Amino acid sequence: MEWLLPRILANLLWVLFTGSVGLWLGNFYGVSGVGALAGSALGVLLHSLVDASRAERLVQWLRGKQVNSAPRAGEFWGEVGYRIERSVRRLERSVIDENEKLAQFLSAIEASPNGVLLLDAGDQIEWCNSEAADHFGLDPQRDKRQRVTNLVRAPAFVAYLQRGAFDEAVVFPGPGSRGSVSVLVRHYGQGMKLVLSQDVTQRERNDAMRRDFVANVSHEIRTPLTVLSGFIETMVNLQLSEAERRRVLELMSQQTVRMQSLVGDLLTLAQLEGSPRPAADRWVDVAHLFALVQADAQALSSGRHRLFFQLPEGVQLAGSEGELISAVVNLVTNAVRYTPAGGSVTVSWSGRADGSGEISVHDDGLGIAREHLPRLTERFYRVDGSRSRETGGTGLGLSIVKHVMLRHGGELEVQSEVGKGSTFRLQFPSARIRTATAGAISPEPLSVRQEELPALTVST
Repeated sequence: MEWLLPRILANLLWVLFTGSVGLWLGNFYGVSGVGALAGSALGVLLHSLVDASRAERLVQWLRGKQVNSAPRAGEFWGEVGYRIERSVRRLERSVIDENEKLAQFLSAIEASPNGVLLLDAGDQIEWCNSEAADHFGLDPQRDKRQRVTNLVRAPAFVAYLQRGAFDEAVVFPGPGSRGSVSVLVRHYGQGMKLVLSQDVTQRERNDAMRRDFVANVSHEIRTPLTVLSGFIETMVNLQLSEAERRRVLELMSQQTVRMQSLVGDLLTLAQLEGSPRPAADRWVDVAHLFALVQADAQALSSGRHRLFFQLPEGVQLAGSEGELISAVVNLVTNAVRYTPAGGSVTVSWSGRADGSGEISVHDDGLGIAREHLPRLTERFYRVDGSRSRETGGTGLGLSIVKHVMLRHGGELEVQSEVGKGSTFRLQFPSARIRTATAGAISPEPLSVRQEELPALTVST
């Protein structure tokens, strides 16, 4: 304690000085002893008042906000003020650092794709991020210190929180029936709870689609197998005439072809979903593509329809030739199958000012009701299941088209109205289109009469 000895010496010197002054005055008035005593007492009093004043200034600084520096008057109180100020500044820096760390931590939680909700021992909201606020329908600021069960009334969540058994998550409808929310609770601290939430709407939808897909595949394969099994049993157990035998074999062949088509489409979908996107440096000539599709369409139509194919000169698409052919063939095949005899099917190419372009397949067939348009690309979805099976469709064609366009960075647009036909457009970005010769211009599409129909873009 290096400040103690100087402080004692200073006090002694002050007392000696004031005592000497008192002694001199006492000798002058003839009361030397009393003067010395009075001088010493006065010196002690004055020193105490100065010391108390310095201490009071330090106390007033401590009672304030410590914005300015601590008082430095006096060696002792100046030293005390300096050390206290240094401790205060160190504490302030520590608090600032901790607040910054807390802010960074909360920012990290805020950026989390999952909801995070902190509850105290009374299930009151301490803090929540924006995802949790969206999942539970809360206001992060207004609803602080509110009991969560007063704001989130979902019976499954309330029962889960009250039960206190948090081994498994609970799923319940989100606010406003906007989907499903999965919630998992964990204890921490003194009776506090960490509530983790996640929007599982898409996951449940995917699970439902997966279940439907398995059920549909099983049903689609079981039907031709049942027919084949029945015909085989018939041929084994019954004596058939030559005409009956040929008829049975013809039907068996039809069912075999149907099952082969289904398996082929399923394998195509699996390949599209599991393989990398086609390279953008392999170019396919659109005229050559149309020529290949035209041959298939003519074979399927057998002269029952009027088929028009525009063969654009010099236009090329970047991507997989096999996938592009598959997409266009599926569209043209559907147009031929669902257009009555005597109807027309037109396949054309049109370029746009921004460099993008589209392949259009238009028919004047039966058309599709508007309520079916959003679901056309779902696997096995059929507007009319019985009619689709009669025409030999598997219900996977438009799903294949959607995946091909997704892999080529494009979109499938569907425009249709019952009784007025349909138009399917494959829209490609400019990055996947080029002209084979310099200065080539994308030709205009064929002039085809089309009604003004409401368009719906099917997201790919």
